[in-house]
Amino acid sequence: MAEINVLSKDISELIAAGEVIERPASVIKELLENAIDAGASHITVEIKNGGTTYMRITDDGCGIAPEQVPIAFLRHATSKITSKDDLDNILTLGFRGEALASISAVSKVELLTKQKSDEYGTSYVIEGGKEVSNEQSGCPDGTTIIIRDIFFNVPVRRKFMKRDAAEANAIISIMQKIILSHPEIAFKLIKDNKIEFSSAGDGELYSAVYGVYGRDFAHDMIPVDYSENGITVKGYIIKPLYSKSNRSFQNFFVNGRFVKSVTCSTSLEEAYQNLIMVGKYPACVLMLDVPPVTVDVNVHPAKAQVRFSDEKVVFSCVYFAVKNALMASGLIYEFQLKDEMKKRIDYTAKPFEPEKFEQQKIEPPEKKEESAFAPVSDSEYAAVSEEKNDYETVGKQEETVFSSSVMQYGNSGRVVFAEPAVAIEYSEDEEENEPEEKFESFSYINSSAFVKKEEPETVTQPEREQITVIGEFFKNYIAAQAGENIILIDKHAAHERVIFEKLKAQNCGGDSQLILESAEILLAEAEYNAMLENRETLVNMGFDIDFSHEPFVRTAAVPVILESLNMDEVIPEIAENFLLNKQNPQTHRLDNMLHELACKAAIKANDKNDIKELQRLAEEVYYNENIRHCPHGRPVMFTLSKRELEKQFKRIV
Repeated sequence: MAEINVLSKDISELIAAGEVIERPASVIKELLENAIDAGASHITVEIKNGGTTYMRITDDGCGIAPEQVPIAFLRHATSKITSKDDLDNILTLGFRGEALASISAVSKVELLTKQKSDEYGTSYVIEGGKEVSNEQSGCPDGTTIIIRDIFFNVPVRRKFMKRDAAEANAIISIMQKIILSHPEIAFKLIKDNKIEFSSAGDGELYSAVYGVYGRDFAHDMIPVDYSENGITVKGYIIKPLYSKSNRSFQNFFVNGRFVKSVTCSTSLEEAYQNLIMVGKYPACVLMLDVPPVTVDVNVHPAKAQVRFSDEKVVFSCVYFAVKNALMASGLIYEFQLKDEMKKRIDYTAKPFEPEKFEQQKIEPPEKKEESAFAPVSDSEYAAVSEEKNDYETVGKQEETVFSSSVMQYGNSGRVVFAEPAVAIEYSEDEEENEPEEKFESFSYINSSAFVKKEEPETVTQPEREQITVIGEFFKNYIAAQAGENIILIDKHAAHERVIFEKLKAQNCGGDSQLILESAEILLAEAEYNAMLENRETLVNMGFDIDFSHEPFVRTAAVPVILESLNMDEVIPEIAENFLLNKQNPQTHRLDNMLHELACKAAIKANDKNDIKELQRLAEEVYYNENIRHCPHGRPVMFTLSKRELEKQFKRIV
């Protein structure tokens, strides 16, 4: 057996440094966090050659006392923790006391620092963990730290660093996250003697988003403001039409700290379900204020991950915050015609003013009306499977009730989509006249919407302009006028979403199909318990599950609409959804089936439809806040303002 030796201090310091310092960006992150904790209001970062040869961070914070400077470079030396109880209430970004020790172990460090109350400052030099000099010096208030030749004494680590441009990009990414998390601080980055970017430091998150990602990105954001169970979620999310091709634009901050959270990311994407196209991902800048005692930030050496004491509460709060914001925004996209005749899609003609946004929460309506617009009866399911189109027959009915689909808790206790929004009534005498509008309430989602109330509060939808269909062009697009806007509607995409919402509201809770012989399905212990806790919901959905052989389950009955699916795949997915605390436990396979049914049943391009049918469809889409995208995520409606048209015809400048 090999002899066991105690590692020398030099080797142990290098190993410990490897846990915290991976590349120059790691150094910038740790030192920026220290500067923020020091109360700085202005921070400047300068790098050369991607930070591999030179990094300088200057702040105007509180500085370090002369006698404390050498102690600051010792491992586990920190001013933020004095007892074990402090670990339960960490509010600072740095607290481990490892950053300066790890940085100095693998680089050449020079520190200049001065407190406001001191006449002179301190100049301290340390290389490879060994002190070189410590002397009094003149310097401005605050701290300046210079790092040269990172990994000069660890050549094997230096060999694995990427080219300078890649290392510089990593530093830029780190700074962008920190700028977003602290808009009250003015940051500046100087790269190879040129100013790369700077932030205003005016305390406005919107200004920080604007400075980091640019005007167009900021213009396409929706404000979020939501609180529940002691957790507050604020910030901005992207409009579905402008979703990104990857998750790199998802920014989550917990108590001012940027983190990578699977819980938050999954909740965000769940709220965008059926609003964005496949292969696209929502972007966000969301600030979560969580009670410190409920979050553990000490689970990762670089503090890049956190652990919540109750993941479900956080999941639910993020989900409802995003869902509320999406429903409040309306999401009617507008064309803006430019002088060079290039069309660009913008959300609104007016610049966004975040201070004027006010989140409104409305409880679900007590009753729901049935919609005769979408063909969803049992006999019509058969017609759908044969790819027949019943729209003309249904569309010519003299009386049609139109509905808004919003999530609420049904009488059976399951999650459903409620229907009331707008009722358009026709009579034989009024057939040629304008329809009478009757506005009822629609609801913004929140967790209270999933609790049955005897007398839910409702707020009446404010009256909007009458929409009048002008005609149809290219045999697929409806042209209508509402006030001083031209409304352009994709009739197939719009009708497809109308039918999809109707199908989704009625797909479960109806008739069940008994299964004579079914195999046992093995679930993970956590998934089994999640299914058992939601047994009543499963019954309301139309399932009969046998839980007598833990952790196996057996399906005795399933909803009729699901009988063609493989339960060996459906049940584990439903169990996973319950475990993730998804408010709607329906599976992706079920959504795909409903997409297909809705697509087959919807009116098609080149179909001939009379003006009354187009009018009813336009009203259904325009007045229903939830029909803004087809089930595949494409927009169903755009507006073209009178002002933009007049600008193109040079009537106004």
